[in-house]
Amino acid sequence: MSQIDVNSLLSQMRQMSTKMPMPEIAPRSVVPSQGGDFGALLKQSIAAVGQNQMEAGKLAAGFERGDAGADLGRTMVAVQKADLSLRAMTEVRNKLVDAYKDIMNMPV
Repeated sequence: MSQIDVNSLLSQMRQMSTKMPMPEIAPRSVVPSQGGDFGALLKQSIAAVGQNQMEAGKLAAGFERGDAGADLGRTMVAVQKADLSLRAMTEVRNKLVDAYKDIMNMPV
């Protein structure tokens, strides 16, 4: 197995990042258009997390296969974005469960 020169790899990554402009990321709106329907908002958020997971999986699989358009930087950003959105959704779920438990334990 060959050794990887870390300094050479880092300099190559820096050169590539200066050549490629950073894409502008427009925030996706997850607010439902029909008003304050919490169920619809939750459903859209879960769908967005699933979409992030699918996109990251496709990019990672393409990079692993060595596809011509596979980009390591874009793949890593997509994987991190998917991970962060999943963690955020898990925290929201935990807060909802805690709120439900608090409501159920309230004296009537």
